[in-house]
This record gives sequence, C-alpha cells and structure tokens, in this order.
Amino acid sequence: MSLTERLNSDLRDALRRREEDRKAALRMVLAALHNAEIQVGGDLDEGAILGVLAKEAKQRRESIEEFRKGGREDLVAREEAQLAVIQQYLPQQMSREEIVEAARAVIGEVGAQGPGDKGKVMPILINQLRGRADGREINAVVTELLAGSA
Repeated sequence: MSLTERLNSDLRDALRRREEDRKAALRMVLAALHNAEIQVGGDLDEGAILGVLAKEAKQRRESIEEFRKGGREDLVAREEAQLAVIQQYLPQQMSREEIVEAARAVIGEVGAQGPGDKGKVMPILINQLRGRADGREINAVVTELLAGSA
C-alpha cells in the first residue's frame, strides 16, 4: 500500500470514528499532496510525498511557536494534535550524529574546502535526508563542519 493510499484509508477510518483532529490533519495533508501533484503535473514519488509531509509538519511547528507567543493555548493544542498525526507518516528523524556523518560523506564527495562551498553540499545533502532531518539542523551541521575545515 502506497503512502497516499494509506493516508486515504486512514482518513476514511477517522471519518467513521469521528476523530476530528485526525480528520482535519489528514484532509490538509491530502490537499497539500493534491496541490503538489497539480504543480508537477503527475503523480508524486515517495520522496516527494515525504517532502510534502515534512513541509506540513514544519508549518505546524512554526504555527505552534507563534500561537504560544500569542497566548493562544487552544490553537496550540489543535496544532500539536495535527502535528502528532503527520509525524506518524514521516520516517524516524535522524540524530545529530547521523546528520554529521552524512554531511561529512557529502563534503568528502564534492571536495568542499570551506564556507564558500556550502552551495555544493547543501542541495545534495537535503535531497538525501529529505523527510528524515530538519533543514535548519542540516544547515547548522554543514555550516559548523565547513567553518571547522577552513
């Protein structure tokens, strides 16, 4: 069963069980996937689907942060519930050590020497780790490693 089929199946189950947070999260994810399919003009592969899921999770995290600043705990709770649903479909997130290891490998492959070579490393690494690591964390690790090798 593909990830999209699983999402649709789980949405039907959420509708039957009247799970409002789960239903809302799955509908938003499926709408985002549909929009992405329209954008590329065809079906998405698993990597692209994971990318959309990661983007949706990131949006929820940012919303939670902003709602907390605004004192809207009711909206924080709703976003956290939706984030929990989305995270069930994402692969296990990588540890910082695993990101460092992958970054070192890519830096070695492209022969990056210092901070000026960050543009060579980032696209490759982000593509390899899509859905398994946060972009900010990847950026921090690459910046740290390239600054140390300067």
